[in-house]
Amino acid sequence: MESAFKSGSHLSFWENAIYSCVPVKLDKYAKEGSRTDIENPLPKHNLAQTFVRSFYIPVSQRFQAMLYKVLAFLAKLGVKEVVEEMLDSFPNAVWFSDDESHSVFQLAILHRQEKVFNIIYQMDQCKHVLFHEVDNENNNMLHLAARLAPPSKLNRIPGAALQMQRELQWYKEIEKFVPPKYRLQRNRDGKIPAILFTTEHKDLVREGEKWMKNAANSCTIVASLIATIAFAAAITCPGGNEDSTGLPIFSKEGAFTIFSISNALSLFTSASSLLMFLSILTSRYQEDDFLYVLPKRLIIGLVTLFLSITTMMVAFTATLYLVVGKYEERILIPATVVASVPIYIFTSLQFPLLLDLIYSTYGTIFGK
Repeated sequence: MESAFKSGSHLSFWENAIYSCVPVKLDKYAKEGSRTDIENPLPKHNLAQTFVRSFYIPVSQRFQAMLYKVLAFLAKLGVKEVVEEMLDSFPNAVWFSDDESHSVFQLAILHRQEKVFNIIYQMDQCKHVLFHEVDNENNNMLHLAARLAPPSKLNRIPGAALQMQRELQWYKEIEKFVPPKYRLQRNRDGKIPAILFTTEHKDLVREGEKWMKNAANSCTIVASLIATIAFAAAITCPGGNEDSTGLPIFSKEGAFTIFSISNALSLFTSASSLLMFLSILTSRYQEDDFLYVLPKRLIIGLVTLFLSITTMMVAFTATLYLVVGKYEERILIPATVVASVPIYIFTSLQFPLLLDLIYSTYGTIFGK
């Protein structure tokens, strides 16, 4: 029970709470403070105080332990609203710790509960004091952020690369608050936070590299095919060229202008996408690369690949109109619908991943 509260100086809070429950009895005995009993020479109000003091300590310790267990359970589950209400009602509960000397916010870091951790941004007075705390293994908060997140939290994030990115975001966020000397502090195993992070996440780095390369390989094939088709269409104009001038036969048609622009955009965007995916394949895959470099390249590669597919379909529709549209207008509507199918398939399959990448890279889960 003694570990339920880290400092004995906070007992005054519980002493006042217990005393406030019996004000009538204490006032009654206070009025009779001058009287003494023949059989018991001690004043009655002293007896009452002695009884309360001997009673409130085990009761308050039990209450502290019970309150911390509830608070710790809600921190682990990420129930931010209830934790916030409990801390508002019992401010000193922020100093509670378990048998391993883990406070509420240390548990939030260990279990990657950002909603609970974000409460700390509202605590201007004791925010920086909390980051000086260490547990029984001499782990400071940066050590705790360097540990691998629980599988239940990692599995909610799609892809090992994004999981590694989220782990780096936690580590970098805690690093902002920890004093510089704590970044080189060694725990009981003799490891500084950076070394502990590398040790804990070496398997995740390997899985993230594999995930990135698989995604890049698949998209590289698609980008290469589109670039080949767009280049071939650029040198082979629809309808052919005039024998006398060498100009395209449909050069004065508005649809030909649409074809030329969309085909050029398809070629440029597919080539850009191809270069982005090649840079992912040849990356060094260091830990910090998963924070911004690799996700940013994958975002650019997916966006340009989407644009290349879209503009290729527009060029195809324009070509179809130039060749047969004037004579068979019934073909245009079905052809346009069919041409939009690849765009829809790519969007439905890859757009959720693209949104996750953009939110995870340029958004934030901290400070709200």
